[in-house]
Amino acid sequence: MFRRLLAVMLAVIAATATTPAHASAGFPPTGGNWGAPGPWATAVEIGPVNTLYYPRDIAGSTLRHPVIVWGNGTGAVPYVYRDLLLHWAGHGFIVSAANTPMSNPGISMRAGIDALAARDADPRSVFHGRVDLGRIGAAGHSQGGAAAIVAGADPRVDTIVPIQPGPLADIDAVHGPAFLMAGQRDSIVWPALVKAFYDDAGHIPAVYGEVRGAGHLTVVGSPGPFAAPTTAWFRLHLMDDPEARAVFYGPACGICTDRGTWSDVRRNSLVPAQ
Repeated sequence: MFRRLLAVMLAVIAATATTPAHASAGFPPTGGNWGAPGPWATAVEIGPVNTLYYPRDIAGSTLRHPVIVWGNGTGAVPYVYRDLLLHWAGHGFIVSAANTPMSNPGISMRAGIDALAARDADPRSVFHGRVDLGRIGAAGHSQGGAAAIVAGADPRVDTIVPIQPGPLADIDAVHGPAFLMAGQRDSIVWPALVKAFYDDAGHIPAVYGEVRGAGHLTVVGSPGPFAAPTTAWFRLHLMDDPEARAVFYGPACGICTDRGTWSDVRRNSLVPAQ
């Protein structure tokens, strides 16, 4: 009896020592500097369907890393958004960017989740046991922003960040919190179009943020004012980062009072007031 109990205890200890921690623990704090580079060196892997941006030493990580699936704007490829996607990877996320210039259906984004699930299960893969398939966000720009909304209907996707999203999506099917971003000077996807998505999102916690002075292509190349708030949002919802909560939630709401960055911020009644 004693030997059997000892064997069980040793098995539990071994499992605890070798199983990567969940995303809610172990990720280093940023000190609130969401726009600064993260602590991880990064790597890029270009595949037939998706391009992966991820922490370079992920095979030796003790953590399970959350996932962000990305959709490109019309005619664009992941390389156009390379700086933003690498910024997220540097903060510990695995980013799966669809290799398609027509991302609206969200098919390649969902396929990216399937591909990462297979890599996580493959003992030969650097991603083996390192992908947190329980923490997945969807983001994208323009047509890809609409694709992020489409992907948000997938039960595996926990939260969405549509950046200047095109109109071909139905946010009624989204089940997780949404951070809808517009550009004050966007003449392609007018802020009013993004506000329409926000107004229709009364069934989920939704935040609308309009970046002061931003045009439709501000996020292309250097992500500028889009890097910090998107990183904070994903660290809050996919890493349970307590520092990020006050950026969007509660009575303080950092973006609500930051008039240097934002020309308009709105939060619906489902956003936590505390």
